[in-house]
Amino acid sequence: MTEDAESRRYPARPIVGVGAVIWRDTDVLLVRRGTPPMKGEWSLPGGSQQTGETVFACAAREVLEETAVTAEILGLVDVVDAIRSDPAGRVEYHYTLVDLVGRWTAGTPSAGDDAADAAFHPLAGLPALGLWSETERVILASRAVLARFRGE
Repeated sequence: MTEDAESRRYPARPIVGVGAVIWRDTDVLLVRRGTPPMKGEWSLPGGSQQTGETVFACAAREVLEETAVTAEILGLVDVVDAIRSDPAGRVEYHYTLVDLVGRWTAGTPSAGDDAADAAFHPLAGLPALGLWSETERVILASRAVLARFRGE
């Protein structure tokens, strides 16, 4: 069962989110978020980790649910804290984001679950999408992790 987006506001503790940088050749898989926070913005596919679920299993599940793409999850890229405060200074959202890298194995991107759109984008086109700076940084950092798995 997915958590209602409204119930994630003003959390008592951080929520663990798992994101996946999925590569198909030189293109990266992105989703346009359909729910807050960051509704309408392009981002990595991902979501909340479920009790009893590993971060690797969570990444594969979220990629499939949000994009209809299957992927081999390979390794850790980084852990990022996403903390957004309201105008009064109270923490409105706090996610601890575990970002993994993987490679596409099958499927054509199609928006599902809470995504409004899903597509592969060329690396060179990322600046035009207005990604959160941390998302862009994680995507760029994932190339080095992916290269290690390729033996480069």
